Amino acid sequence: MNFHDGAETQARFRAYAAGLTSVLGHVDRNRPFEDYCIGLLSAEGRKSVEPLAAVTAPERTAAQHQSLLHVVAQAPWSDAAVLGRVRELVLPSITREEPPQAWIIDDTGFPKKGKHSVGVARQYCGQRGKQDNCQAAVSLSLATHQGSLPVAWRLYLPKDWACDPVRRSRAGVPEDIRFQTKAEIALQQMRQALADGVPPAVALMDSAYGNDSKLRAGITGLGLTYAAGIQPTTAVWRPGEAPLPPGSRSGRGRPATRLRRDETHQPLSAKALAMELGSDAWQPIAWREGSNAVLASRFARLRVRPAHGDARRSQPAAEEWLLIEWPEGEDEPDHYWLATLPADIPFECMVDLTKLRWRIERDYLELKQEVGLGHYEGRGWRGFHHHASLCIAAYGFLISEKETIPPSGPCRARSGTRSAVPAGYRPRGSPAALATARAELNRDATNPSRTNFASNAATMSVLRTLAPQWRKAS
Repeated sequence: MNFHDGAETQARFRAYAAGLTSVLGHVDRNRPFEDYCIGLLSAEGRKSVEPLAAVTAPERTAAQHQSLLHVVAQAPWSDAAVLGRVRELVLPSITREEPPQAWIIDDTGFPKKGKHSVGVARQYCGQRGKQDNCQAAVSLSLATHQGSLPVAWRLYLPKDWACDPVRRSRAGVPEDIRFQTKAEIALQQMRQALADGVPPAVALMDSAYGNDSKLRAGITGLGLTYAAGIQPTTAVWRPGEAPLPPGSRSGRGRPATRLRRDETHQPLSAKALAMELGSDAWQPIAWREGSNAVLASRFARLRVRPAHGDARRSQPAAEEWLLIEWPEGEDEPDHYWLATLPADIPFECMVDLTKLRWRIERDYLELKQEVGLGHYEGRGWRGFHHHASLCIAAYGFLISEKETIPPSGPCRARSGTRSAVPAGYRPRGSPAALATARAELNRDATNPSRTNFASNAATMSVLRTLAPQWRKAS
């Protein structure tokens, strides 16, 4: 991006916005939609409707406030259509060097003080690092090593909300929305993405999703592979082992069809299996360049069979990879994954793909800090999703604009792969995260004890000085 040439930036933004407004359904929505995105890109501080109006139309703030409020909270345009157009316009920017590498499943929370905003409940909030009063939304992001973009977004509606007709009516929750777990929402998003023609890739998720065997089975049923974080207590069979076959028929009755275990033939936890491995099983692997050094750790991998659900099976589960990370100097392994990646995948490629999940943290961080994803102050279903779609649209423009920024600084082995997650961040479920809340950060990055993250995001504030010029030129 030429920081000093506002005319070129304006032209690129107008072309981008025109591609998005074509799916809004009514020409009267085009201008406030564009203004809202400009406000998200240029307003300082909190990016609720009032400051966006002041930035984009300082001479008629009251009228602009009503116009922006209508387009975000009331106008019935399709979030799915807008996100689909964002994907079509931005995907070439992040797939120029390689095809999509991963679909990343995750969720993020928005702390709330009251109880009337749609979906608000006491639940895990990554921004607080603990259970708190918040909203939570599930997303699906498409990622390469050069960039990533959310392609689906939906509020998680707790069961108390889903079963309360009064609160549903007040918040405008659509009639077809029923209670779904976060894993069920994620699987639905993936199913829809395939139907929409999104290029398939490896599904990545942390243990909050990966420990759900139904979700893993559902992903396999969609014809996709996965690298899913799991808890160390997850039961697996040792390499080469499987549950016992069904017992032989004795006397009358139906023949036995279910797999068996006995006192001497049992699976073990992923952690117990890891602790059995000799020193020669652990291999040092580097997966990405960090801010000050290459990120590296020790890994082991084994072909195992998941043991969950054996009692309902007549045939053993298929073999999968069990990937384990044990950093040098630590007392025990700290990360575990089950992966249906090909049996012949190189070890380094497996680690590289699995660790690509860091990009969702960068998405959330920039969406919240740069374009105000968590700043919407309305209470309704439509406004919550419209604001998120507008934020993702603005974020998509920033991703596209990074191509116009000339390279600077020392060359890197792989461009655009530094983490933007700050140092000291602690993932959900870690002892540190449970001990102390960190309100300024989201969750789920790699282990901070051996990584040194630094923000490498583009200087998004450079667009802030252009807002008055955009409006004057309109």
